[in-house]
Amino acid sequence: MMRLIALVILLASPALAVEPSEMLDDPILEARARELSSGLRCPVCRNESIDESNASLSKDLRIILRERLVAGDSDAQAVDYLVQRYGEYVLLKPNTQGANRLLWAAGPLMLLMALWIGWVTIRRRGQTGETGLDQKEQARLDKILND
Repeated sequence: MMRLIALVILLASPALAVEPSEMLDDPILEARARELSSGLRCPVCRNESIDESNASLSKDLRIILRERLVAGDSDAQAVDYLVQRYGEYVLLKPNTQGANRLLWAAGPLMLLMALWIGWVTIRRRGQTGETGLDQKEQARLDKILND
């Protein structure tokens, strides 16, 4: 029974695609590489980090990231290098700088605009003085309902 539980726990844990040949000898650099690669998106697989992806492009990105760390780049420099090469799409959590602010603000602004338009529309309907059906329409409706 214990073996079955251990097997289920192992199968339920996230599978990492990092191959032993990619791993660095220095455990500190390897930990940094794992931390950074978990925040980078695989360009082939949607919403999957390069740490989890088995795509060949993800493997290349993992190798490039480790090469940059071995060369002495800081975490930010290594990530910036990949962003310059592959664009901001490789970031699983895009930044909120520059033009991205408009994208981040667009959803709440559209919601506020829709609420305002709805409020104005409802308010105008109440001011038109329409009370419902006139006598002719009410008589026709009563006739339809009674038949």
